[in-house]
Amino acid sequence: MSALLGFSRAVDRVNAIFGEAASWMVLLSCAISAGNATIRYGIHYSSNAWLEVQWYLFGGTVMLGAAYTLLRNEHVRVDLVFGSLSQRAKLWVDVFGLVLFLLPAMSMLAWMTLPFFLDSFLRGEMSSNAGGLILWPAKILLPVGFTLLTLQGLSELVKRVALLRGIDPHAEVVTEYHRPDQ
Repeated sequence: MSALLGFSRAVDRVNAIFGEAASWMVLLSCAISAGNATIRYGIHYSSNAWLEVQWYLFGGTVMLGAAYTLLRNEHVRVDLVFGSLSQRAKLWVDVFGLVLFLLPAMSMLAWMTLPFFLDSFLRGEMSSNAGGLILWPAKILLPVGFTLLTLQGLSELVKRVALLRGIDPHAEVVTEYHRPDQ
């Protein structure tokens, strides 16, 4: 179990790095958006490339930040009974959800989006917009993001099984879920 917990800690560290990058992508996207609007309305110049960079950054925010969001247990839940369960029952719900839903779906999506990226990369696919960018950098975010989410799902599974077996995973395991305030 110690090797699996080591794997879990490594995945957590990697996804924390990608989560930090995703948060910087939000700031960068906002700065580009503000700059693009200022230039468009101030000097009447526009470039589709800047709009596409914003889209790429938004895709990076979502796809690279999803695994970090899972690490922090901040994905949206439909909580009908989860909040009233015991801590052990919550762990079991998470284990079943990870094994039956998240891991199969994310593994399949990672596998299915890889050819989508490879085709774009090998063909040197370009945006059809005037002044548009190459498309493969945006498309690689799909298999990378789904792979990171799959790995984080495995990490969360390892930590929850360790807790169920009474083994201290030596890592922060967030099992509490708080409804969003908005």
